[in-house]
Amino acid sequence: MAQGNDRLRGKSAVVTGAAMGIGRATAELFAREGARLVLTDIQGDPLLALADELRRGGAEVETVVGDVSVEDDARRMIAAAAERFGRLDVLVANAGIIPLGDAMEMTTADWDQVMAIDGRGMFLTCKFAIESMLPTGGGAIVCLSSISGLAGQKRQAAYGPAKFVATGLTMHLAVEWADRGIRVNAVAPGTIRTERVSRLRDEPGGAEYLADIERMHPMGRLGEPAEVARAIAFLASDEASFITGAVLPVDGGFLAQ
Repeated sequence: MAQGNDRLRGKSAVVTGAAMGIGRATAELFAREGARLVLTDIQGDPLLALADELRRGGAEVETVVGDVSVEDDARRMIAAAAERFGRLDVLVANAGIIPLGDAMEMTTADWDQVMAIDGRGMFLTCKFAIESMLPTGGGAIVCLSSISGLAGQKRQAAYGPAKFVATGLTMHLAVEWADRGIRVNAVAPGTIRTERVSRLRDEPGGAEYLADIERMHPMGRLGEPAEVARAIAFLASDEASFITGAVLPVDGGFLAQ
């Protein structure tokens, strides 16, 4: 495992949705930077495979398979940090789904599902993280918002509002808990080359769709999961000690247009 810069050395961190994409890249970077990790996901096999890989590189890793939208599962994910490492210093509230469709295409069930995972699940993990951090003097929470949580986009009638929840939750929790030593920030990625996005090239019309998306980003390309992970690590670290309530775009200039 390549060495990091030790910004997170010894910190106990929970990363939700860690099996793939931005969550996986964050787990890998946190491990390089010395964090002790609780990795969670609803997908057990890839989560356990990642944990084994990180352990071989010398990282301390615990895993919890579960659904962030289920209260008992969310509580169990957060509790695992204190049980294994004695405290929780960092939460990366990353777990989420990205259904695409306009208001005519999205069903009530689609709406309820994305709000349960991306909204309720983020609230629950943040709630239990705050509860765990208070007795030990505070910590840092980084939520995953999106450019769709700061501006409107087509075909995101359910996902976009769910990410506005992430943005709002970040700001309100930041104000609510700043005087108790808990910082709450968010990143707002543009379109990132995750496993799901990469598969679009093999779907009908997918290559053309991706080309259009790339042109919408002033840098003319998609982002990489590792680029978002680096922003998350900064906000989680003591280097960001006077930053709370911020929503940091990692979007190749998309929101600057």
